[in-house]
Amino acid sequence: MANLPTKASFLHFVLGFFLTLAGFGFIQEAQSLGINYGQVGNNLPPPQKVLELLRSLKLNKARIYDTNPQILTAFANSNVDLIVTVENDMLATLSDPNQALQWVQTRIKPYFPTTKITEIAVGNEVYTGEGTALLAQLVPAMVSIHAALARHGLDRSIKVSTPNNLAVLEESYPPSAGRFRPEVAAIMPQFLRFLAATRAPFWINAYPYFAYEDSPDKIRIDYVLLNPNPGMVDPNTGLHYDNMLYAQVDAVIYAMARLGFGGIEVRVSETGWPSRGDVNEVGATFQNAAVYNRNILRRQQRNEGTPLRPNAGLEIYVFALFNEDMKPGPTSERNYGLFQPDGTMAYNVGLSQLSTTSSTSASTSTSASTSASIFLTSDATKVNQIGYLSFPYSIFLYFLGFQVFVRRHC
Repeated sequence: MANLPTKASFLHFVLGFFLTLAGFGFIQEAQSLGINYGQVGNNLPPPQKVLELLRSLKLNKARIYDTNPQILTAFANSNVDLIVTVENDMLATLSDPNQALQWVQTRIKPYFPTTKITEIAVGNEVYTGEGTALLAQLVPAMVSIHAALARHGLDRSIKVSTPNNLAVLEESYPPSAGRFRPEVAAIMPQFLRFLAATRAPFWINAYPYFAYEDSPDKIRIDYVLLNPNPGMVDPNTGLHYDNMLYAQVDAVIYAMARLGFGGIEVRVSETGWPSRGDVNEVGATFQNAAVYNRNILRRQQRNEGTPLRPNAGLEIYVFALFNEDMKPGPTSERNYGLFQPDGTMAYNVGLSQLSTTSSTSASTSTSASTSASIFLTSDATKVNQIGYLSFPYSIFLYFLGFQVFVRRHC
């Protein structure tokens, strides 16, 4: 009997050892997680290298901001779900059904289904809060493109929608008060009818970072970073929210319901956090960016829904894959990437070594050391190295108590 504790300890040791090894070679796939692959840079890797990176990270959803033929060709037979985009300056042209048909024939049909195009984003943030000039062209362009897809028998395979800026909402707090701005009131019912008829999702670009940057003294950092925190309770529904992103998504759902469209799915087309910023860009740090995106990843692995729709997993596309050095605007605009253009991590969100048995909390202090945020960047961050540690080295790490380190820092 005296030997039983020793044997039990040994069994726990062996089990923990193999669970730890399982976490290094691959990550538990987050089926609803995608990545935005922007190309506003002069030093980005070629599309084939980008595809290798996505494969190494086990990411099978991506969004691009055009219909770049090099990317569409490189992604052939990759089984990566790809969202392509119609640029805003094309909306007027593609409102013409004949032009839309020609566009589908030249930009989509030659690549599909070898390249798994799943959706066409017609424009991006057509309404930004600064003007409504493009709004009148949006739905006609969507209708024309959908009709062109139907002509070729592609409408059931490829959905048509548009990513919206959160500025379309007049009110988003509390979530149950969500309503659209008067400026979009005329177009919104027509737009929502199209989504409902074609069973397409409502896409929203949601950045809790911007809310925190505007009011850091009023908004708890843990609430926007998806860390453990008291959260807030919607006084009208009694629903508890432990993070701002889910609150923003539910505000959109309530806004649609007010117009009689309560059954449309909402997906997050963009969300992210900058790792660097100008002096006045409060909160733009490596540590915060790592925490935010790490928490997004882990919640995606649990297939979480929002408080209003807890049983429906929320599809999220993180912005962005790379830092893009040619993007205009403040420093933060060029520092949303998870990776540098040479394939090294800008910081580590855990894509390369998250254990499938990771703890339910991804919290880490906002004052955590930089080394905790960028662990494994010294010799495991190149595209062809991500996610792999040698078997002997894994054994060595285990005996050094590496499992404890992972639990504390990842």
